[in-house]
Amino acid sequence: MQIHCQCAAAMNSRRLLSEARRTFPATKACCQQPSRILVVDVTSPSWANTCSVLSEALENSLCLACSLTGPCRIPLLSLYLVQNQQECLLPFVHLKENFARVQACISELRSLSREGCFPQGGNGVVQAVQDGLQQFKQYSRHTAAGGSANSSVEITILTSQSGKEIVKQLERKLKDVDLVSLRRIQVIEVLKRDLLEPEAVEQCTPAEEPSSSDITILGMDIELQTIEDNVISLEMLFKAWLHDCGSEREHLHLLLPSGGLSRGTAPKPTLMCLKCDLQERLLDPALLSGTTDGTLRTADLNSPCQLTAWPATMLYKLQVVKALKSEGVCESVLYGLPFIIKPTSCWQLDWDELELNQHSFHALCHGLLKRKWMLLARHEPQNACPSWNVVVHSYYIIVPSDSATLLVKPVAVRELLMPSAFPALLAEHPERVQGPIESALNSLEVEVTYNPLHLKSNLYKYLKSMLYRPLHRQQPQPREQRPERHQPKQHQSRAKATVAPLLMAPSPAQLFRPAGVRRDSCAHSFVPTEDDKILH
Repeated sequence: MQIHCQCAAAMNSRRLLSEARRTFPATKACCQQPSRILVVDVTSPSWANTCSVLSEALENSLCLACSLTGPCRIPLLSLYLVQNQQECLLPFVHLKENFARVQACISELRSLSREGCFPQGGNGVVQAVQDGLQQFKQYSRHTAAGGSANSSVEITILTSQSGKEIVKQLERKLKDVDLVSLRRIQVIEVLKRDLLEPEAVEQCTPAEEPSSSDITILGMDIELQTIEDNVISLEMLFKAWLHDCGSEREHLHLLLPSGGLSRGTAPKPTLMCLKCDLQERLLDPALLSGTTDGTLRTADLNSPCQLTAWPATMLYKLQVVKALKSEGVCESVLYGLPFIIKPTSCWQLDWDELELNQHSFHALCHGLLKRKWMLLARHEPQNACPSWNVVVHSYYIIVPSDSATLLVKPVAVRELLMPSAFPALLAEHPERVQGPIESALNSLEVEVTYNPLHLKSNLYKYLKSMLYRPLHRQQPQPREQRPERHQPKQHQSRAKATVAPLLMAPSPAQLFRPAGVRRDSCAHSFVPTEDDKILH
């Protein structure tokens, strides 16, 4: 599921957001990903139906995020529950280090479906947003003193109430609140659809965009969206948190000949530059296995012969060298993971440049589709290399689509190509093999298109089983390391006096626990019961 928005409204939003952020010079943070606050509103008659799909989707997405090697894509996570009033079910925690704790909160969230419905009304959602912002400010101030910083936060509100009413409440209550650290608020209205076609299970209905006056008042982005009440839609919503959210600069420069000079002209033609962003189409399976710290994989991604959309640590330049007929490209010479190319949303660019760049990108997509062309592009080195250093060029195929995006994939070159002298296909076949093959083919179910949402590989169950680590029993100490039984009583009391303050000292999460926090299992180590097994 992707967030759909109108072109003009989205660009106007980025313009106003850019003007607001230029007032405060951005500092280079150690992590460009924002922290996440999830506000779950359970005051709706359909909560009992929404609860199970929400819990499953949230658990699936977070186990995936915890299993990815490399830089953390969700640095901090906090979860609020809105009943009669807001409750902080999970204070800010580092996601990769606290999957058991997150799972305990999801288990408690899942148990709410048996508690019945809660009365609607009140402003518990707005109070949760205000409390979450206050807690993030305190947490950021505390971590900045320790040498680390996380400068922004995004808030996602899941509700079955009217999304427009929630937006109006936020407008009224957040006028006087410090919103410098707030990057965006998503108001997600969850709709229950009893009769949902399997092919449309991942579809979502975009809601009305907030007007520009709303964004001007708040000084930040508010997105109003409606999604289907099913696991896949909610899962895609949470998976969007794994995308690279940095907008400090563009990721890719696509260089095209300007076309202003004829072929016989001696001077080298000038180049047209389209500024683009890269986005993952698929998660790299190699990031879910191999070294636990991801150091080997990070070195591979920084290779000059490999594009990567995450993390966007460098600016790539692809120079288009020629056009190719779509039917003339063999699939066997394409390899590696595909990436999506889209117009950049870098907030540091001027409004006129963003608008011209976006229109030029759309015109390129339209022209390629009309001609049924693909583009062959060469990766240009970022810096000029010395004359004695040999530059290895990598090449890519750029494929258009019906959407306002391009697909880029690595293409084989001469040095990588293996010999393939295969015999031609026989025109005639013996009857004793033709009949059984035709019968086997006729018995297969035929689908017009391939839908990956219809295939499951049990990856979520596997990742949960790998992330779940039961508390190991304490190993018996060697005899020579055991304390002496005849230790004097005063030494024992002194040891207890030394250890007691350490045992009673609050954890960093407890220091920032709001007044409405539940005193439940999420604040302690998670020891599952039979009902809380991972693979239930």
